[in-house]
Amino acid sequence: MQQLHPDDVIWRNARLATLDPKHSEPYGLREKVALIVRGQTILALVPESEVPPGHAHQIDLEGRLVTPGLIDCHTHLVFGGDRAAEWEQRLNGVSYQTISAQGGGINATVTATRSSDSDTLLKRAEQRLHRLMQEGVTTLEIKSGYGLNAQAEERMLRVAQSLAQQHPVEISPTLLAAHAVPAEYRHDPDAYLTQVCEEIMPALWRQGLFEAVDVFCENVGFTLAQTERVFRAAAALGIPVKGHVEQLSSLGGAALVSRYQGLSADHIEYLDEAGVRAMAQSGTVAVLLPGAFYFLQERQRPPVGLLRKHGVPLAVATDYNPGTSPFASLHLAMNMACVQFGLTPEEAWAGVTRHAAQALGRGATHGQLSAGFVADFIVWDAERPVEMVYEPGRNPLYQRVFRGRVT
Repeated sequence: MQQLHPDDVIWRNARLATLDPKHSEPYGLREKVALIVRGQTILALVPESEVPPGHAHQIDLEGRLVTPGLIDCHTHLVFGGDRAAEWEQRLNGVSYQTISAQGGGINATVTATRSSDSDTLLKRAEQRLHRLMQEGVTTLEIKSGYGLNAQAEERMLRVAQSLAQQHPVEISPTLLAAHAVPAEYRHDPDAYLTQVCEEIMPALWRQGLFEAVDVFCENVGFTLAQTERVFRAAAALGIPVKGHVEQLSSLGGAALVSRYQGLSADHIEYLDEAGVRAMAQSGTVAVLLPGAFYFLQERQRPPVGLLRKHGVPLAVATDYNPGTSPFASLHLAMNMACVQFGLTPEEAWAGVTRHAAQALGRGATHGQLSAGFVADFIVWDAERPVEMVYEPGRNPLYQRVFRGRVT
């Protein structure tokens, strides 16, 4: 190995859960190995006895555990208002249909978001972001989708941009203008999709405000044909796609996402084997969202066994949103994925590191402690990675490192 520079940093005396699949130990665990960082990148992992000479700065971690930074690959972090009162109504026996007829449901969040200025949206989103960062999240996705018109969708994405500029966390913004049909287009959803495909998407893409396009393909969202219309428009502009699919019914949304080489198919409780095979062939990541499954008291579990059988990467995310998953805790989502969906703790960890990175198009640069990867990692006062999954209410975070800097 080359000689070290004075500005390099050597993190020593640690247990490294690399999450690198090249290592056969569970979690890619390596002991008596130093982590060397140069600038914003991991330079090398070398045995303690082989650290090259030089005057690099050294940090003794006193035997602590180090993992890659956590990645939350599916959130709706920016929105106005909340739906706590609506949830209380449901628990008191009021039907969703009645609540929706009274202006509740997603329309309530759209109304609140449209009427919120950027400063208000930013302040509320920062509070949610801080809770994720305090658990070790270093990268996350933020979707739009509660604006449902050009002005409000742009405002949401600019708030996400401000969060990225003002905080060390890395943010992957996604355009979800096809989240629902806005009230003003309830009788002509195709006209709304025309606006999405011909106006909103191209204009906001030219401004560099998002990285991928998402669609809610479901019997209460958009049909398969409508979803493909959005995907065709995205493909024409060279925009990656992903989908909310197979959450409430089996429409073939995952296979459609896969046909467009989509980054991820999310929710997927009703995914069938044909959809699994399509995802395996395209390399599309399966994103499991156990918070929504829990909050909605669903019973149909994702086909984890089939996904394993066909080698589909399994990611885990919070799906933080006001209506179906108001949980800003990735540790809790990991626990739920194990308890409700049958993942192993090691699968849950892969799901919030390397597989979550794949779901955001960052599989070659994020989610592992490996040479050449971004130096985003967390130091824990813990012995084993399972501790953060087993007891989500206890947070043993000791230090956060964003792109090589302790923050």
